[in-house]
Amino acid sequence: MIKIEHLVKNYGSNCAVDDISFEVEKGEIVGFLGPNGAGKSTTMNILTGYISSTAGRASIAGIDILSHPLEAKKLIGYLPEQPPLYLDMTVKEFLNFNYNIKGCTLDRAAHIQEICEVVKVQDVLNRVIRNLSKGYRQRVGIAGALVGNPQVIIFDEPTVGLDPKQIIEIRNLIRTLGKEHTVILSTHILQEVQAVCDRIIIINKGKIVADEKTENIARIVENNRRFNVKISGPQKEVLSALKNMSGIAYADVLAERDGDAYTYMIESEAGTDVRKKLFYEMSAKNWPIIGLEALGVSLEDIFITVVDQSSKGTVERERERKAVRRGERGRGRTTLEAAMANEMVDEAKKRRESQSSIGLSNLDEDQEDYHDDGTGQPGAEGKED
Repeated sequence: MIKIEHLVKNYGSNCAVDDISFEVEKGEIVGFLGPNGAGKSTTMNILTGYISSTAGRASIAGIDILSHPLEAKKLIGYLPEQPPLYLDMTVKEFLNFNYNIKGCTLDRAAHIQEICEVVKVQDVLNRVIRNLSKGYRQRVGIAGALVGNPQVIIFDEPTVGLDPKQIIEIRNLIRTLGKEHTVILSTHILQEVQAVCDRIIIINKGKIVADEKTENIARIVENNRRFNVKISGPQKEVLSALKNMSGIAYADVLAERDGDAYTYMIESEAGTDVRKKLFYEMSAKNWPIIGLEALGVSLEDIFITVVDQSSKGTVERERERKAVRRGERGRGRTTLEAAMANEMVDEAKKRRESQSSIGLSNLDEDQEDYHDDGTGQPGAEGKED
């Protein structure tokens, strides 16, 4: 449904998007993540036809967004971070306005009623948009994007500024839309991505540094290899015993204290369940275990680590990979996050190299008429008379 091939965007000497390629299948919900300035918004602006690319191709259902912009845009519903609303219109007037400018041919009354039911704005249909809450304005923006029943919907930070109840409602709405539409969701809220997305793409410094199915990440996130254990005993001796215990890859003491009991965070080696062994060894030393809590892997930590790892050179990353194998902790991240980040970054690098080896020759002819001078506008050859 969505295909981006070797996309490049330069602003003068600054490369905002650096030869990225990915595809999104029909009915897939993709989370598009990255730190500020990573190239997310630039990619989405190119995909929606708002700006041109310096090189490469972006297409919707096989229609090139530069060669045939009107045809491609008819397939897209876009909600930017700030919904483009006409505040003096009522909700009904706004939806009818969108219906007209999109040249929609569906039955007007039935189509608008269906959208209102999906987005749940029936109760405010005759109210002026200026007087609506931020949550309702966001819903109206989504409703406007849905006019014409586009095959692709792109959301840029759709839940920013909403209260917890509104966030849950918007997430449920996105999940509902994903059943019949292809959705790209750009957000900084990682719980949101985990809750609604089928796949996660992470971009950093204009390059895709990770592309993974959410279910694959979830399996690791839910993997109980990490525990907080509260043990009553001398802190230094307990910590030393934990670090030297076979099957434990990492151990550290936390700030929490309960009398003579301290809380330790331990991480087991892959495929090892250390709980029984931990119980017997602590019992043999007369150090009672007061509590044991299984922890998952933090998606936030994975994201931060992937971004950090992708910014490092090969030598640095190989040094950290060796440290991971030794069970050492690096830069405040546990071995589990570091190992997964290395794997995701390596996989993304292999994919980029594979795509680059194919070359850009098949794009050259199509892009002859679309040259970008770095200002975000097509060059003289690509402008219409």
